[in-house]
Amino acid sequence: MSQTAIVLAAFGVSLPEAMAGVENVLRRVEAAFADSPVRLAFTSNLVRRVWQKRLADPAWLAAHPHTPHYLRAIQGPLATIANLQDQGYQSQIIQPLHVYAGEEFHDLQSYVAGLAGIATVKPKWRPFKTLALGRPALGQPGVIHPYQRDLRRAADILAADAAEARQMGAALVYVGHGNHYYSTGVFHELRQMLAQDHPDILIEIGMVEGLDGPAEAAARLRQAGARKALLKPLMLVAGVHARDDMAGPGDDSWRGALEAAGVETVCRLEGLGENNAWADIYVQNIRDAAEHGGLTP
Repeated sequence: MSQTAIVLAAFGVSLPEAMAGVENVLRRVEAAFADSPVRLAFTSNLVRRVWQKRLADPAWLAAHPHTPHYLRAIQGPLATIANLQDQGYQSQIIQPLHVYAGEEFHDLQSYVAGLAGIATVKPKWRPFKTLALGRPALGQPGVIHPYQRDLRRAADILAADAAEARQMGAALVYVGHGNHYYSTGVFHELRQMLAQDHPDILIEIGMVEGLDGPAEAAARLRQAGARKALLKPLMLVAGVHARDDMAGPGDDSWRGALEAAGVETVCRLEGLGENNAWADIYVQNIRDAAEHGGLTP
């Protein structure tokens, strides 16, 4: 049994039917690190409150008897890390399941740095020996793992989507979560890389929060003469944002904006985590974090 525990820190999922992306990553990490305990945490305060309310409702639990055990005990990363420490795991790898290094990742980074910096009068009573933080799927700023290599890895995986769009004679449009407070420029770099890889396909990447929005993407598709688009979430799961903001029937959804511009739209409600190759990004990032931290998961 390994002395190193693994925490998977996902933004969170409020729709039980949208858990497939998280569950697939969880299964593949557990299989890759069979000797280490693996715990799931949700970084979103809002999503955790949704689950806490449900789990305190006997009627909801009775109506959903197959709710996975890990959701019945879901906590934030701070509580999850602390509980593992209380069980004797002073070395942990915290792997974010975020797509890019935005607000949620930077908050997680601060949590981990704070916990790792706890000092005690007697060094032997320090709560943690090593807390190693992995990087998001599209990397993070820094020299240890240049993020351009992570973009290259992601672009290679997404080539299958480009092939599907090509077969359909359609543009390929992704919708990411984004953020109002951190730059989403890395997504535009990814789009440029995909466009260079597939010059025969019109490719757009937009955001639910931040730039670009559905109006800008629809205008570019209309200007380019696109008549059809394959619309997919560039998110770990196909949750509320994918089902409502991206594929919802209203005029304010991405689907509504594209169709209003005369673009026939085909939606795929599949989260990135459902793709084994994408899930394995996190497996490799755990290995990289372990190596950098001198840990053996």
